[in-house]
Amino acid sequence: MKVGIVGLPNAGKSTLFNALTKGGAQTGDYPFTTIEPNVAVAQVPDERLEKVAETVGASELVPAKIDFHDIAGLVKGASEGEGLGNQFLASIRETDAICHVVRCHTESDVPHPDGRVDPLADIETIETELVLADYDQVERRLGRVAKQAKSGDKEAQVEHEWLQAVHEALAAGRPARSIPAPEGAPHAVRNLQALTTKPILYVANVDEGDAEAPEAVVSHANSVRAGVVAVSARIEGELAELDAAEAEEMRESYGVEGSGLARLVRAAYDLLELITFFTAGEGKEAVARPLRRGATALEAAGTIHTEIMEAFIKAEVIGWEQLVECGGYAPARDKGQLRIEGRDYLVADGDVITIKV
Repeated sequence: MKVGIVGLPNAGKSTLFNALTKGGAQTGDYPFTTIEPNVAVAQVPDERLEKVAETVGASELVPAKIDFHDIAGLVKGASEGEGLGNQFLASIRETDAICHVVRCHTESDVPHPDGRVDPLADIETIETELVLADYDQVERRLGRVAKQAKSGDKEAQVEHEWLQAVHEALAAGRPARSIPAPEGAPHAVRNLQALTTKPILYVANVDEGDAEAPEAVVSHANSVRAGVVAVSARIEGELAELDAAEAEEMRESYGVEGSGLARLVRAAYDLLELITFFTAGEGKEAVARPLRRGATALEAAGTIHTEIMEAFIKAEVIGWEQLVECGGYAPARDKGQLRIEGRDYLVADGDVITIKV
């Protein structure tokens, strides 16, 4: 799960990323780890994991994680190679989602490259560059697929028709995601690798004390079915330097409730359409495992290990709340709360699963 952090110069992108990486020095309940100079691995906050672990007597907690990638800065004209445009576009194609940091704060000591604070104009600048880059990408792909379509390849014909519709949408300034994926060409979306098909989370970099993103940003996010979260990157950067008690005291002084970074990571996780199931046993690890929404028990087994997936016989399943209320697997089994499910069972968020092989 890779989320690319993007933004215009001085939007707060690097400050936010540094807050993520500095958090790795903390020993509190919300750690981060830096594995490369431009990658921060963030644990997804989930209180359920600790309760499941305590109930079954697990030896260690292993939270779900998300990789945040600090993408090279973007400037107007990036789609034509301005600034680090090509590097930017190549990096963002490798991510699963885009975390777009938008400047909403009014601090006068941080200059805006265009001399004004206008969140919607900034959003339009970046999204226009993504649309232009995708337009060129579609034109190149159309040239290759057209030859296959003329030869009578049915799948290529479907993909070619879809690409034409995407081309028209991009020419009108609409993202590629506005055109539904074609049913007869299952690999078309993956083959195109369009930037504007990726889900977007807007991070409104607000003034200290602000708890909400500006209404204009929220309205735009709703119109394009994107996520939005308000964070003060500067405050979060300062908080990341403190221990848990000091950070909480500082939050109270600023009137900030809870960790902005925790809200950001949780929002990114939800943006990727992920749910969490748990595996846990006495004296073993309690693990929070990400799974795409709508996945089956067999697919869940595959996220644990491919050999477990291949040897799958059945799954013992119980909701985490039921497990905690019963006080463990044995009493849950006695009360008939522990269910036996087959490979086609659709995993629910919060399920605690034991795969039987």
